[in-house]
Amino acid sequence: MPLPFILIVGAGPSGLLLALMLGKKGIPVRLLEAAVSLDNRPRATHYSPPAVYELRRAGVLDDMEIEGSFIPNGACWRKLNGEFLAGVAAPGNNDDDQTPMLCLPLNQLNRILQRQIDRLPHVQILYSHKVTGLGQDEGKAWVDVETPSGVQQLEAQFIVGCDGANSQIRRSLFGDWEFPGFTWDQQIVATNTYYPFERHGFDWDSNFIIHPEHWYMAARISDDGMWRVTYGEIPGLSFDELKSRQPERFKALLPGSPNPGDYKIASFSPYKVHQRLAKKMRVGRFLLAADAAHLCNPFGGLGLTGGIVDVGGLYDCLAGIYTGEADDSILDIYDTVRRSKYDHLINPVSTANLQLLFGQNPETALEDSEFLKTCKKAEASPEVASQQRQGIDALQYDFRQHYRK
Repeated sequence: MPLPFILIVGAGPSGLLLALMLGKKGIPVRLLEAAVSLDNRPRATHYSPPAVYELRRAGVLDDMEIEGSFIPNGACWRKLNGEFLAGVAAPGNNDDDQTPMLCLPLNQLNRILQRQIDRLPHVQILYSHKVTGLGQDEGKAWVDVETPSGVQQLEAQFIVGCDGANSQIRRSLFGDWEFPGFTWDQQIVATNTYYPFERHGFDWDSNFIIHPEHWYMAARISDDGMWRVTYGEIPGLSFDELKSRQPERFKALLPGSPNPGDYKIASFSPYKVHQRLAKKMRVGRFLLAADAAHLCNPFGGLGLTGGIVDVGGLYDCLAGIYTGEADDSILDIYDTVRRSKYDHLINPVSTANLQLLFGQNPETALEDSEFLKTCKKAEASPEVASQQRQGIDALQYDFRQHYRK
């Protein structure tokens, strides 16, 4: 394979999507993944309209529907006893003219992206290729890679780090501990659980429970009865301690106070929550996207969406450079715009929702929370609901406006 125009590090959803979009444009791409195969964990599931816009451009929506994607009816906020406080209808749920929100576990999207990539002659995925260092000069960039056949140096005109929260590309550019921001004190546990929430009055697909101790989220993620149940725990506990506490936590949290025989847990994943933003998303011929560039808590539903929108914008920039419609200064605009969108849009929304869950008195939440007040207004006012949607749509940015005229 000739020297690729683009080398992407990380075959997660952002790396796969970028490779697919570039490959369909006929641009040579090499994709490196440290693991032996795709990540099969379900992880994130919800794609807001700006992400769906990019997935449509990539040509994967039909395959997502075949895999079981669906349009959720919306999100609501409740007290621990299930009492409804406020709700927001999901985009596209009642209006076919809107770009919808879609739901599909991320591992299923990854498989779709790989299947389409496998049909592209210009894209090569190399597994068991772990990046350990990097360099660049005026004509090219390169990474040092541990491979099954030994250490190699692989080159490209541009290299994109899509290698996640622990990105080696970001670490090599800025240092191991240079990822500005903070880590939340709260311990989070995410589970995929089969439990009949519908029988207990949970008629919304996403439910955020406000409580100082027993706050959690329950969101339907498939048509076969699986829900993502994500809850807060005591910090400092080991995996085994968290696992042993799960039955009592579910009994205290979930409607109906279930015992272990009343539900089935398909996955159990403790994690910490971060709010971080890289110093730059462009350093010469190196670029960062998605979790390699920024992290936020998942309770605003914007972490995955923000990463996918990064990819769509970066695709337009790189494709413009490849075709001669733009010069590489467009990558400086990518850096400025995407960091600004994260810092001013994604970060505040996700932070506000997490603080609402555990920091708000549920008895006075409707009176005290400006966010919930707006949600209540949106229930009765199409104009207010439209304004809410426009806030999410503001994540998008058309970099093609900076092409040469």
